[in-house]
Amino acid sequence: MTHPPRAVNAGVMTQNQPDIAAMSFEEALRALEDVVRKLESGEVPLDDSIALYERGEALRGHCQTRLDAAQARIEKIVAGPDGQAQAVQPFDADR
Repeated sequence: MTHPPRAVNAGVMTQNQPDIAAMSFEEALRALEDVVRKLESGEVPLDDSIALYERGEALRGHCQTRLDAAQARIEKIVAGPDGQAQAVQPFDADR
């Protein structure tokens, strides 16, 4: 039994796409928005939807990691002599 060719191949869908780890936050966010648009269209075959969902999850995780790193850089806890947090200082306050 042969199956008709699919319009989009899951392997092709992930080929020629930039490595997520090398993406900036903005690039990853745009790619994630594109994944969501494709999934919401309902026009992607099931296997390709799964591949898209997996890429979207990886993109979401990358964006979250980048946001967490940015937050850690922006806010620095300033500890007092007793070791307790006294204030939050912007990361560039030392410059």
